[in-house]
Amino acid sequence: MFFEDYTKTRMIYHITHITDLKKILAEGINYDDKISYKKHYHSFHGLIDKYATDDLPPWVVREKAIFGSMNYKNNPCFHSHTAVLALKVDIKKCWVANENKANQIYEPFILKGIEDFKEAENYLKTKGKELIQAYWDTSLSFEDNLKKRKDLEEGYDAEVMIFHTIPPENVKVLYLVSDHRVLTVEEWKEIFCI
Repeated sequence: MFFEDYTKTRMIYHITHITDLKKILAEGINYDDKISYKKHYHSFHGLIDKYATDDLPPWVVREKAIFGSMNYKNNPCFHSHTAVLALKVDIKKCWVANENKANQIYEPFILKGIEDFKEAENYLKTKGKELIQAYWDTSLSFEDNLKKRKDLEEGYDAEVMIFHTIPPENVKVLYLVSDHRVLTVEEWKEIFCI
């Protein structure tokens, strides 16, 4: 794994575009305070919430989550112009689900509105609905995941849904990704702060 295990670090990792970094370091993170939220994710989260199972706690609403990861595979491929943040979170207000299931729905959801891809709507109504149901059926509380460790199972890419605001003092910048180079803050400064 890229980072030491959560049991040692007590951190959840979050990727953000560098244009959001100044605000994050000054004000913290809220689920809907990024420019991309309304444009790219709000309605997508709503689709997944539509099929949420009845046994979920009422506070588990994907539309109101900040997303993070427990870890990354070795040599992750982060997008340029992003920052990798370490977040201190209240694990009692976190939920874990298999991001691999959600990722298989995102492109059809976005592209279905384009004439050449409109048949993706059928995928969403059939295979997509099954994937969403499996997403929720295999989800669990963060605390339960620490006991069962689904995040370590093959094929289970654990996304952590965080259901509370993260104050700036609970945010640490670990890396800046510059032209696909993953640099520590110190390495970045050595190159660009001359």
